[in-house]
Amino acid sequence: MSETDSIMNNILNSDPKRTVHIESFREQFDSFLQDSLGSGPAWLLPMRKEAFARFERLGFPTRNDEEWRFTDIRPITEQPFTRHAPHNAVTTERVAQAPLGGVDCPTLVFINGRYAPEFSNRSHLPAGVLVDSLANVLRTRPELLQPNRERQSDYANAPFAALNTAFLEDGAVVIVPPHTVIEEPIHLRFLSSALVQPSVSHPRTLVVLGEGSQATILESYAGIKVDADSADEVYFTNAVTEFFLGQSAFLDHYKLNRESARAYHIATTQIELARDTNFTSHSITLGGSIVRNDINAGLRDSGIECTLNGLYIGRDRQLIDNHTSIDHAMPHCNSHEIYKGILNDRAKGVFNGKIFVRQDAQKTDAKQTNQTLLLSADAQINTKPQLEIFADDVKCTHGATIGQLSAEALFYLRTRGIGLDEARNLLTYAFANDIVSRIKVAPVREELERALLTQLPTSK
Repeated sequence: MSETDSIMNNILNSDPKRTVHIESFREQFDSFLQDSLGSGPAWLLPMRKEAFARFERLGFPTRNDEEWRFTDIRPITEQPFTRHAPHNAVTTERVAQAPLGGVDCPTLVFINGRYAPEFSNRSHLPAGVLVDSLANVLRTRPELLQPNRERQSDYANAPFAALNTAFLEDGAVVIVPPHTVIEEPIHLRFLSSALVQPSVSHPRTLVVLGEGSQATILESYAGIKVDADSADEVYFTNAVTEFFLGQSAFLDHYKLNRESARAYHIATTQIELARDTNFTSHSITLGGSIVRNDINAGLRDSGIECTLNGLYIGRDRQLIDNHTSIDHAMPHCNSHEIYKGILNDRAKGVFNGKIFVRQDAQKTDAKQTNQTLLLSADAQINTKPQLEIFADDVKCTHGATIGQLSAEALFYLRTRGIGLDEARNLLTYAFANDIVSRIKVAPVREELERALLTQLPTSK
């Protein structure tokens, strides 16, 4: 669909509520510019204005857009959000009780999109490694961001990435010098708490690894309650995360989504890989009412290994949408992708996986697998694996399977004295464990196992 057609579709299919909501973001943006006028490097203000203008031209995506036809985001577009959400009532105890609160490693904590130094820990980092908030870097060392400005996430046809760029203010920055090995994971924790009214945050994360460096990044998102008895809160996280790996760099990435059951989570992950790099990502989605993960990997040189794995578990009326794209631009690169979904009740899942193999990308080896387990008659999955191959000396495979728990396996377990719910959960856990077992960081794996045990469904 051309840009003109997309814009016309948005106009023809728009409604007053959607128009009003875009206007509310315009009011927020004008106020944001007024508050930040004169602060930051010279390039920041024009970039924000250009990004918001692009967002206004694109508008919110509708189901008439091919990339969004299975994902109805009207609950997001019709909900007013406030940009300034206070977090004075958030305590150290509540932060510690949030998912992955017990991982002992260098940690940056963000509450409602803003850096919270009182909950963060930047000790035990090798000399020369920068782990800081984006706001601090913009204020004190903006030249560190300059080399990656032109490589940032493309928002030309991505309204939520454009909106994030327009409100670019805070988030995490991790810069690892060449030939530096970081033994401990670096944990980036994004916690949200809407105390008064629904809030929105636009966290931006930049991770840069120099030549020959190695690191592990944990990226987690969760709702945080002021007290144990409070209800799940409504908020909107609109995140962009960018990875730039220098030659022969090695990065393990783990993303855990444990957002509030009533929260909305839209995320763009952009990955740019240089020669002989090795990048592995595990995306785990357990929370959120509407979740959309856009993951785009660019393999820009030879000898690259790229792995994208994912596990998503939906229940009630959750909608979880994973869109991945791996762009093989040069020869002798390998990509591996396994996404597994478990859907119960009236949950809906979407998986769209694209693999592009360009003409120069000879000797490409690309494998993609999507498997979905439906635990109820009302659960739905829309899966669309895509291969676009313009080279002739390649090995590329993709496959998608959708099914239910094996009646024979259930019967076998029942005959061994295992109850129906326990048998269903045992088989479901075994299905998910293929992804869980690939997680190398023990505290993350243990946290996920605990979460799985509490989130696995019971029979209806």
